[in-house]
Amino acid sequence: MRAARFHEYGGAESLVIEQAPDPHPGPGEIRIRVSAAGVNPIDWKLRAGALHQVLPVELPAIPGRDAAGVVDEIGDGVQGVGIGDRVFGLGGVTGATAELVVLSAWAHTPATWNDEQAAGAGLASVTAMRGLNALGSLAGRTLLVEGAAGGVGSAAVEIAAAQGATVIGTASERNHEFLTSLGAVPTTYGPGLAQRLSALAPHGVDIALDTAASGSLDDLVAITGDPKRVATVADHAGGQRLGTHVVNAENDSALLSAAAELGRQGRYTPRIEQAYPLEKIADAHAHAERGRTRGKIVICV
Repeated sequence: MRAARFHEYGGAESLVIEQAPDPHPGPGEIRIRVSAAGVNPIDWKLRAGALHQVLPVELPAIPGRDAAGVVDEIGDGVQGVGIGDRVFGLGGVTGATAELVVLSAWAHTPATWNDEQAAGAGLASVTAMRGLNALGSLAGRTLLVEGAAGGVGSAAVEIAAAQGATVIGTASERNHEFLTSLGAVPTTYGPGLAQRLSALAPHGVDIALDTAASGSLDDLVAITGDPKRVATVADHAGGQRLGTHVVNAENDSALLSAAAELGRQGRYTPRIEQAYPLEKIADAHAHAERGRTRGKIVICV
């Protein structure tokens, strides 16, 4: 199969397109012929070697954690999915940016999503949903999403609004119209946030989800009044220091299915900033590494 790989840790220019061995699913896994794959922060951090002490990878490695496509091989014990089904989901920490990938968690792709949207849904939706679930019931509560325009943040806004929350989202001013389209009340991040929120939410902010790791966790705890009213999916060290909920993504088919159901209902649509062909994966990684994205970056395979 054709795949993007890096043979040593380094910059985006270390990525090459070449032939790699075909993977095969083990028990409880499926293989898909990839239509598109997501680009996530973990992908370029792994490629750059920034995580090699905590997440060492065997080189050469194929970047990519989530993908969408059509099932073409099924492992032992798998039920509820057939050859030719459109699915999206998660594999290991690497392997998705290739013609074939093995998934250990997946859901059927709703007809309302195209392949690029499905590819952008996997890691973003499970990360957002685990962060939101840590905060308890959302109905009737005012939620602040820090970093609301990014891949996880934009998913969290739509999913929380679908669950009955009033959502305020922080982003740069150029993304405020985008946040409004997602169902959030937009505001800027940074100094003076508490004062801006007092005008937007006179009865206060009940809970907060940090997706940005912008150094704002102390402020979020002060704004909500309790570290247990704050969850972070991005600033683990800060969250542990303050006692907030610290959430990691997990390969969870139930969460993927819940996201897909919201997609079928038209209540969650993964937002794609840009799609790159496989041959331009270095450009996609460089784009992701610059940050400040509006939604997700994906690779069309």
